[in-house]
Amino acid sequence: MSRIICIIGNKGGTGKTTLSHMLCQGLGLLGQRSACVLTDTHREPLSPDGRRYVTADARTPEALTKIVGKLRTMQGWVGVVDGGGNRAEVDRTLDGLADVVILPFRDSHEDLRTVLGDLQQFPHAYALPSQWPTNAWQRDAADRNVAQLLGDYRDRLLNPVVSLSASKLLLQKHIPDGLPSNLANACRALARQVMEVVEIGDTDGAHAVSGTDAPVRASGPTGYEAAAHP
Repeated sequence: MSRIICIIGNKGGTGKTTLSHMLCQGLGLLGQRSACVLTDTHREPLSPDGRRYVTADARTPEALTKIVGKLRTMQGWVGVVDGGGNRAEVDRTLDGLADVVILPFRDSHEDLRTVLGDLQQFPHAYALPSQWPTNAWQRDAADRNVAQLLGDYRDRLLNPVVSLSASKLLLQKHIPDGLPSNLANACRALARQVMEVVEIGDTDGAHAVSGTDAPVRASGPTGYEAAAHP
C-alpha cells in the first residue's frame, strides 16, 4: 500500500521544503519509490532529472486532490507533501490526507512554542528538529531547550536533522550530477527514521553502512535522546 507523509507547521522557515526533498532522496537511496509534492504557491516546480524521486505540482486544491488520489492507487509508493508555512487551513487539510504528519522546528524559542501548539493541534504528528546545530556547545543548549519545553512529547520527537549546507543542492531546479556523500548519508538517516514511523521496510538494507548512515533512533520507536535528559 502507498503512504502519504505531510510536512507542515505554522512556523515558516523551518526547512519544510528542504526536508521534503531530503526525505524523498533518502527514500530513493533506500530503494523506495516516492514523489515530492509541491503545494507552496510561492515556489516553482523543480525538475525530476537526476533525482531519486519524481516531483509533482499540487499548488491548487484540484491538483492536490488528483495527485494524492493517484498516489493512493500506486502500490508501494510514498508521497511526501511539502506543506509550506503559515497556512493553518492548508495544514488542517493535509493533516486529514496524511498517514503521518511531520512538524519541523529550528533551535529557537519561537519555533519551540509554535511546534508545541502544533503538536497539541495535530495529536498524531511527530516533531522533527531541523537545521540543528553541529557545534557541541550549541547542540547541548538546543537539546536542553527541547527537553525543557517539549519533554512531555518525547515519544513524538524524531531525532534531529543537523544543519548541512549541501542540502541546498536538492533545491536547485536541476541538481548536480554528483551529490556529496554527507548529504546522501543525512538523507538516508532521515528516511530510515520516517520509514520506521510509517512501518515501511528497508529494501536496500544490504547496502547500509555504519557511522552516519546507521539508523538514528535513540530509545523506543520515536525517542529523541535529548528529551529524556532535561
